[in-house]
Amino acid sequence: MAESFDRIWRNARLATLRGDLPDLGVVERGVIAMRDGRIVFAGNSSGFPIDADAPERIDCEGRWITPGLVDCHTHLVFGGNRAHEFELRLQGVSYEEIARAGGGIVSTVAATRAASEAELVAGALPRLDALIGEGATTIEIKSGYGLNTETEMRQLSAARAVSRSRPVSVRTTFLGAHALPPEANGNKDRYIDLVCREMLPAVARAGLADAVDAFMEGIAFSRDQTARVFSAAKALGLPVKLHADQLSNLGGAALASEFSALSADHLEHTDEAGVTAMARANAVAVLLPGAFYFIRETTKPPVELFRAYGVKMAIATDCNPGSSPLTSLLLAMNMGATLFRMTVAECLAGVTREGARALGILGETGTLEAGKRCDLAIWDIDRPAELIYRMGFNPLQSRVWMGR
Repeated sequence: MAESFDRIWRNARLATLRGDLPDLGVVERGVIAMRDGRIVFAGNSSGFPIDADAPERIDCEGRWITPGLVDCHTHLVFGGNRAHEFELRLQGVSYEEIARAGGGIVSTVAATRAASEAELVAGALPRLDALIGEGATTIEIKSGYGLNTETEMRQLSAARAVSRSRPVSVRTTFLGAHALPPEANGNKDRYIDLVCREMLPAVARAGLADAVDAFMEGIAFSRDQTARVFSAAKALGLPVKLHADQLSNLGGAALASEFSALSADHLEHTDEAGVTAMARANAVAVLLPGAFYFIRETTKPPVELFRAYGVKMAIATDCNPGSSPLTSLLLAMNMGATLFRMTVAECLAGVTREGARALGILGETGTLEAGKRCDLAIWDIDRPAELIYRMGFNPLQSRVWMGR
């Protein structure tokens, strides 16, 4: 009896991104077969049953198929925008100066606190649609613009809600330790007490977060304060990740590694000790070239050290209103290549396999292999390098999420 599938894609070229295959894991004359939203077969047609049956058989006409794209670091849900701060930076005011003057994250906090959940969802959907339109099937969304229990939970609830409005998988991250709210009157320790004793337990009880993040920086929180947040998260069974070493080297990458973080993100100022710590902990380096570009940073993340020590590298948009209003993973890949000198294979792996690894869901998505969700991006391209080489051009032919 012929084996039966729900849908078959044939006559394709596959960039499987499988870890056991070299480079992009390319398979010529590729076939993908799906059943119940999962990949059952992804390989060369020579290994596929000739008599396989499916109600829908799609001829890809030689197109390339990659895993659906993964944006593993976004702040997609927020109120207002910060275009006026962009104007200030054009006049020579630094990101840090704007933050210390009451702008930056705190200005978005005011707009977010004033917005209802429905308004937050409505504002986020156009940004989400832009990412979906370029082949994204999994998005991470952080809170961090509430800085009080009620608004942080409303942000996370809105992040969950957008996944019910669109065919996309959303992972949520609690980022209460993002900045100091005005009502804290400069007392960072007291605010971290609030994060650990009230916010985190409330978020965990409600099941609103898949992970916990923090911003460890001179304009944000110290090593000790961040460690307190991570200890509280671990006690509640939540994995951690960290905004680390973006503007200075305070040892963020090393701290993230001490807590077995899924990832350390930004990393422009990470030193060799931080890289070796990440390698020991198998933490993913999430590179955010949009923020590097937008705030005109000059110190680049240590890509050569990451390669030398075998640290996996992901790329994400860091979509946020102040330092990376970017909603294009394709452009993020181009920036990773042109600004950080990442290879085509590193860039594409960074928004598929390594993005999934950074979210702790590599067992579910990020590569084309049997057992994983059938998350696909099908491209009108001659070679994968086109996805990184072009700017402002979207060659997506179709997108498949969980087989649909």
